[in-house]
Amino acid sequence: MNHLPLIIKREYLTKVKNKSFIIMTILSPIIMIALIAVVAYLSQLNNNKTRTLSILDESGLVFDVFQDKEYTKYDILENISLDDAKEVVESAGTYGLLYIPKYDSISELTKHIKFYSKESPSLSILTGLESKLQAKLRDVKLEEQGIDIEKLNASKIRINISQESFIGEKTSKIDSYFKLGFGLAAGYLLFMFIIIYGNMIMRSIIEEKTSRIIEVIISSVKPIQLMLGKIIGTSLAGLTQFVIWLLIGGVLMTVISIVFGVDLMQQTPQQQMMEQSMANPEVAAEVQNAMHAFYNLPIGNLIIAFILFFIGGYLLYSSLYAAIGAAVDNETDTQQFMFPIIMPLVLAVYIGVFTVIEDPNGTVSTIFSFIPFTSPVVMLMRIPFGVPIWQQAVSFLLLVGTFMFTVWFAAKIYRVGILMYGKKPSYKELLKWIKY
Repeated sequence: MNHLPLIIKREYLTKVKNKSFIIMTILSPIIMIALIAVVAYLSQLNNNKTRTLSILDESGLVFDVFQDKEYTKYDILENISLDDAKEVVESAGTYGLLYIPKYDSISELTKHIKFYSKESPSLSILTGLESKLQAKLRDVKLEEQGIDIEKLNASKIRINISQESFIGEKTSKIDSYFKLGFGLAAGYLLFMFIIIYGNMIMRSIIEEKTSRIIEVIISSVKPIQLMLGKIIGTSLAGLTQFVIWLLIGGVLMTVISIVFGVDLMQQTPQQQMMEQSMANPEVAAEVQNAMHAFYNLPIGNLIIAFILFFIGGYLLYSSLYAAIGAAVDNETDTQQFMFPIIMPLVLAVYIGVFTVIEDPNGTVSTIFSFIPFTSPVVMLMRIPFGVPIWQQAVSFLLLVGTFMFTVWFAAKIYRVGILMYGKKPSYKELLKWIKY
């Protein structure tokens, strides 16, 4: 008699009705959104703070480059000594004093520019001041050498090599970043899902084993059915939890933004600089290329492949977690078996980052995209670069075949280990169980 549906239902309901599961399902997004809201609020307060910088330019070369902005004001000091300027700035509580001394040589001047402040200045403030001074003093030095700045700027050439396949498909460097980004996101999501819910499966088996409930269950259910039921039921519970997190998180972000007026998408100085640079035609062209690159992605293929390889990879590793849970009596003993499971995933991420982006159809990338323990990550990274459907199909069939073999292999460990107590197993012992 097939008890698999009943086992799946039991595992699912047991998980979702568990008090700790319910509490963490509700509290986790609340805590996460609360932390994001606090950071965004503090960042908003920090960004809305107006800073006044005093400038003492004894050289008379750079004072004109300092123009007031929304949250940064410049106070140009004139006809005052450095010591007096320090006293004035300190007594007025100004953010800091930028001192540019007078030297005959620009090279000597750049070595003696100083910024005085009561506390350590912001890195972004110093970086902004340095970029302004570098640009201005470079132009001054060029003019001293008799070089026409306007002609020099006009002579600058920017080359952006366009890319096109032999059949006329146009691509760009941005395409590669989009493709790699999708692969990294998919690999990270799979990695985290396996770690979180694989451990949940393992702990569930250990709990039932130590409570001796498993002895009653195993008398009427085949070990392989029990193991598959636990894997599928726990996976469905994890998927339910993930969907609830998304729903609660979306609602909380909306409520916090409307009620408390906290912008959770508060712009950073880098984002503000990006928006300002959009006025540049060259930057606007790059954005257009990025949008074109996004629309050029094989979205349908990516979605279908992501679902298939994600499910296949998760089930493959979950069966190994279940076997480990059956082989040990407590979580402490699981450490010796965890390393061989995690290493293929880590290797897959490294292979994807360091080889797929350079040569997605190279020998290394292709081989690891067919190895079942690395293919869920590596193949997902290769697909955006263009992988024949037959390769995707072969890789997925190998993954499914390996999963079926792993379930059979894990079930052999499961049926013996689930009834073993008080003994810490070794790899040699596991081999005996498999041969049994």
